[in-house]
Amino acid sequence: MNRIQLFALHSPYGLMGTAAAIDAGLLGDQGEGEQGEGEQRILVPMNTAKVPETATDIGTAPRFASLRARFGRVEPLNPLVDPHHPTAWQPDEQDLPMLERLLRRAWGLGDAQIDLFVQSPQVAPARTLMALFRDARLNVVGDGLMTYAPIRSRLPRQLTERVDRVVHADVLPGVAPLVFAESGAVRVPVPAPAFGAALREAGDAEPDASLEALAADGAPPTALVIGQYLAALGLVSPAEETAMQAAMIDRAAEAGAQRVVFKPHPSAPPALTAALAGRAAAHAIDFAVLTGDLPAEYVAHRLAATDVIAGFSTALPTVRALFGTRVHAVGTETVLARLTPYENSNRMPATIIDAMTRAEHADPERMQSLVDTVGYAMQPEILTHLRQRAVEHLGALSRTERERYVPPARLRALGLPGAPAPTRLQRLTDPAGGVGRLEELRLTAAGAKRRAVRVWKAASGR
Repeated sequence: MNRIQLFALHSPYGLMGTAAAIDAGLLGDQGEGEQGEGEQRILVPMNTAKVPETATDIGTAPRFASLRARFGRVEPLNPLVDPHHPTAWQPDEQDLPMLERLLRRAWGLGDAQIDLFVQSPQVAPARTLMALFRDARLNVVGDGLMTYAPIRSRLPRQLTERVDRVVHADVLPGVAPLVFAESGAVRVPVPAPAFGAALREAGDAEPDASLEALAADGAPPTALVIGQYLAALGLVSPAEETAMQAAMIDRAAEAGAQRVVFKPHPSAPPALTAALAGRAAAHAIDFAVLTGDLPAEYVAHRLAATDVIAGFSTALPTVRALFGTRVHAVGTETVLARLTPYENSNRMPATIIDAMTRAEHADPERMQSLVDTVGYAMQPEILTHLRQRAVEHLGALSRTERERYVPPARLRALGLPGAPAPTRLQRLTDPAGGVGRLEELRLTAAGAKRRAVRVWKAASGR
């Protein structure tokens, strides 16, 4: 029986990683060798942005046409689920068999065996497709540093037991992602040179006149500053974000840059750019702004940037792995302290970026230990097998270093090394035998009241 590979992808990073994996011969049957006889590859692009019109659509953008050519066909998802937004496409379970038959017919899949590759498997539409194709072999395509975090919520066993591979760009050599580690999924690292080739292919496909002018011969030593617009995530105030990005200009000046190229987040207000231009002028260094859909990693390559500076962008480890560029992180300690809840999906990217720019975690084995520790602290029920590793890692850290990544409240909740002693109030409210001490007293009092009422009724003949 024929086997068809469906790639349900939503981001340029995921598309470039998939193309690189195909080029490297990593996505054949069982993850080895070339594509098997009769096997097909179908790209199912989806635009999952809140406002789709403002985002790069990998299914139609000319820049990614050559990468789309790696696939036999392109079958966009958005038109099929319209008027639903893809992230809101969560049909009733009883409708899934019918929808599978309809999609098989719409995409010409027949009765072929399906290998399904998805990004963001914990949410729709990826989770919907995983449940819909009930006999498919499931695979995850990494979308940057979030792949290194555990799955955000426990998925049904009928899904997790079918997850076969996690394909990810190897931008942290020697460090394995945690997503679906608990189910034994095979890690498939895509070599940095292959990923870099796909990145350059996408960038070269549609030259940007503004970038080419900035990259002209004789350009001064340049630092690339990447905006993330953290205020939109509620992590910092607009004023704090401006201060953070101004500190990035300072860092560029300290590194010896004579020019800063700023790539703002599409949602960033114009006032932010004006403030950064003023900061650069105060350092007597040139300042330029670059917008557009070019990946930040490609911009850094084309500019031959000496330094790349950001908050916790995946671009930092990527440019370092691909081009050996110096990278700097600004504001990560603040972000780590403010992320709530602790299992916030941005925690692992912020942790990795913070650690990779500090000498204490330069060694891959030490970085893996930190990733495992934070992953366990984020999802202790899913990653139970990592508890001892977390205990050992935290026990070897100083208090300051330990609480940088796992705050005291989390240490205490999980009974990890360095946890502060409970206060009197905490001792009263902490569970003991299944309930807190105060709750235990309340239940005891309620039971005594009920007994007293029964005694009174019996004595009074009621």
